[in-house]
Amino acid sequence: MTPTQALAFIEHHGVVLQAARGAVPSLAEAIAGERIRGSWWSHARSHAIFAACEAVGESPEVLVCKLVDGKVTYIHRRLWPALVKLASRFREEQLARVWNEHTPSGAHRSRRMPYPDWVPDEIMEQAQRLSVAAAERTLAPWPVFAG
Repeated sequence: MTPTQALAFIEHHGVVLQAARGAVPSLAEAIAGERIRGSWWSHARSHAIFAACEAVGESPEVLVCKLVDGKVTYIHRRLWPALVKLASRFREEQLARVWNEHTPSGAHRSRRMPYPDWVPDEIMEQAQRLSVAAAERTLAPWPVFAG
């Protein structure tokens, strides 16, 4: 799976876990083509998984957060208005945008941008026009939004 195909996978599924198992698909396992035992870093397809995760993390079409069970979760932009409308149903840390930054020394640093600082104005406007019922219908196919 190429990075472009990984983005299409997320667009198709709407909500995807980076590597964990849960109520939504795992990007790492989709790329591997099988269930991954242990860390995906040790899988034969780890380089492809890493490349896809990097591309997804840089895409303006994907929110990278820790919505599902505190695990890295990818949410496609088409769901953002409904997510913003129902944001009060989630903990603040679930909706923070997260990413890893590479420092000049080569180390990785985890970064986060709190909700709603990452929300583009047009998404905020769409969310304001959306009814709660419409937002609930939009997110209903994903069990992670039930509640």
